[in-house]
Order: sequence, then C-alpha cells, then structure tokens
Amino acid sequence: MVNEPSFTIGIEEEYLLVDRDGRDLVAHPPSELLEQGVNRTDGRMTTEFLQSQLEVGTSKCASVPEAAAEIVELRSTLSEIVTEFGYAIIASSTHPFSTWASQSQTRSERYDKLEEDHQVIARRMLICGMHVHVGLDDDDLRIDLMRQASYFLPHMLALSTSSPFWHGVDTGLRSFRLSVFDGMPRTGLPEVFESWVDYQRHVQVLVDAGVMEDASKLWWDLRPSARYPTLEMRIADVCTNAAHGSSVAAIYQCVLWMLLELKRSNQRWRNYSNMLVEENRWRAQRYGIDSGLIDFGVGTMVPFGDLVDELLEMLAPAATELGCLSELSATRQILETGTSAHRQVAIHQTAVANGAEPQEALREVVDFLIDETLAGA
Repeated sequence: MVNEPSFTIGIEEEYLLVDRDGRDLVAHPPSELLEQGVNRTDGRMTTEFLQSQLEVGTSKCASVPEAAAEIVELRSTLSEIVTEFGYAIIASSTHPFSTWASQSQTRSERYDKLEEDHQVIARRMLICGMHVHVGLDDDDLRIDLMRQASYFLPHMLALSTSSPFWHGVDTGLRSFRLSVFDGMPRTGLPEVFESWVDYQRHVQVLVDAGVMEDASKLWWDLRPSARYPTLEMRIADVCTNAAHGSSVAAIYQCVLWMLLELKRSNQRWRNYSNMLVEENRWRAQRYGIDSGLIDFGVGTMVPFGDLVDELLEMLAPAATELGCLSELSATRQILETGTSAHRQVAIHQTAVANGAEPQEALREVVDFLIDETLAGA
C-alpha cells in the first residue's frame, strides 16, 4: 500500500533579458537590477549561467492554480523591475537573433566549474526552460513513476514549444532548445532503475569517479530532484503565454496522480523502450503539435489533436481531484492558437511577406514575445 504523497507543485521558469530599444539581449545587466530582483521577489529570482538569463521559482504550492498565480505575479514583478532599466523579459526558450558568443557568463564557483568541464557546449547554452516539481515523498515511488511517466514527456514538449529560431535563422524545428541542450552529457530521457537504492548506486559510481559532485548534475528530461522530495519534469520549453505553462504543469501533475491510482489497483502504464519514446520526443521537437505522435499500443501515428482529446479524458478524474480541471481543459486552447513557436514563425513570415527587412522581422518577433510574456499579468 502506497502512502498518500503530498502532490505539492512548484514551477521554475527561465527568462531572457532584452533591451527594449534594440531588442537584443542584455549581456551585462547592472548589479542593482539583480539585487532588486532578489529582494522584491523574496529570493524567488536567481541568476543563471549567462548574465542575460534570469530564473524564477514559485514557493511550494498546494495546487496548479496557486502556482500559476504565483508565476504571473513573478513575471509582473520582474517586468516592473527591468522596465526601470529600459529592459524587458521574454519567456522564450531561444532568442530570435542574439548569439551565444556575444553573451557573458555569470561568475560563480558553480558556473565556472560548469564552463571548465563542458567548454563551448556550456558557453552556447543560450536557452531557457520550464521545470515542474511534484511532491512525491516516497523514494521508491519517485523511481517507479519516473519510468512510467517518461511516455508522456513528448506530449508536454509538443505543447510548450517556444524555440523555433537560433541566431536569426528559422531552424524548421519547434523546439531547437533541445538540440542545444542535448549536447550536454547526462541529458535526454531518464535511465530505468529498479528502485531508489538502484538509482543511488548508479549515481554514486559517477560521484566516486569524480565526474559529478552529486545528482543535480543529471540533467534528464525527468529526474528525482536532488534538493527536494519531488519528481522534476524538465523537458518543456518555457511557455511564452503563462496560461499555456499552467496547462502543461496540470498535465504533468495529473499524469503522476493517474499513474499512482493505477498502482493502487495493482496496475501500471506499459513501459516502452527509450528507443520508441525517443522517436516521439524527436517528433515533438521537430513538429510540435503540427504532426502526430506514435501510439505504440496500436503501432500507428495518431494526430496530435486526437491524442490531446484522449489525454484530457483520461486525466479528468485526476484534475478534478487535484483542483486543476480548468487548467487541464485549457490545453485545447493551445491547439487552437498554436504554441509560441507557431506564432513566432507566423509573425516573422508575415513581416517578411509585407516587405520587412530580415532583422526588422525578427525584432517584430521579440515585440510579440515581450507582450505575450505579460499576457494576463
């Protein structure tokens, strides 16, 4: 019998800091801005590897609506701060035209070690994501659900895509961020373990060998948090529209609740090899919601809209229990309006068709990102 987990939820988002005049990234933000960010968010804002990146994290929340409201509040507060310096924040996993080579690293022992170990692979990490923590207090339960929940990671990626551009080029991918991030070691789908002890044993091999300090250097799409008794979903791009992020967070929390209910009934979600799930991961990265994913149970490609309908019906009992039915149902709005990636590409194509120069068209994309990041804030 499994004890009832807390199912608390916390959301972390990473933003890019842009200059309102040129729309380029701010490579050297003033220390006063960072100090105000920390103080006026009660420590919920932190710096990231590059100085042009800022990260916020909610407190431990009882529900998705509570965490979603806190994200909106954090976006609003941070926007007020950076506006005082002539800047803006954008919730986008890549910048439409800025380059990583023109950025500056945040100086700290942790980031210096990261750069020393990974060299140019770390220096080009001009990408942002959204991480969602769900409280699962039992160690073995986290490992068990991690194995099963991996199946749903491509679905959450597809719904969150916000990184179609890289260095001023339309990459043709909806989430180019993963192409950058996958260059790091210990990324991608999580390994399969039999138990918490099995997981710890494997981690200790790498720690003892000196290749990593602790489990926080495992950057899988889904991992047991090294800091909290949570299972942390990391595959998602940061959603430009905060409401879209809330829907993705609701899907993730509800998937874990559903899997726990199956466990209580002595059932489980069928485990599929990483080889198969990787194929859907790639399709989500390449096409987002535009094309289908493979239903491995029947062995055919299913349109993404049909998959969402099935998923929402399957997760409705969990959403009712967890108090996030509204956020879960709003997933359909992502299909109707498109993800941030779709809208960025459409804005760029329209601007070019109307005669805008390439750089001006990209600046129009940044303007959209500035406005959409604060939608509802």
